[in-house]
Amino acid sequence: MTDNTLSIEVRPAGQAASVIDIKGDVTADSEDVLTNAYTEASAQKIRAIVLNFTGLDYMNSSGIGLLVTLLVRANRQRQKVIAYGLNEHYRQIFQLTRLDEAISICDDEATALRTAGA
Repeated sequence: MTDNTLSIEVRPAGQAASVIDIKGDVTADSEDVLTNAYTEASAQKIRAIVLNFTGLDYMNSSGIGLLVTLLVRANRQRQKVIAYGLNEHYRQIFQLTRLDEAISICDDEATALRTAGA
């Protein structure tokens, strides 16, 4: 899945989780791509969505809003949302917006998958 500035790959991580690999920019233009990725990731009734931000180039306030929307959808499905690969700048943004209280932040994929129970 891709738009002009965002490329997303969804991959299973055992029976408990799916990983969404994010590469590029997450902005208002990313809504359809991110929504479709979440739908694909959730297709197997998994318990956790793991967001891989190691390829993130840029995210603005609209992108943060899309993450909130994804979080709301995941909460409705009783899924955890876990993130890893955030640089220090985006970790601070997650703290300022209090997203870190709703999305578990991990240092790497192995830790994220353990947190997911995968």
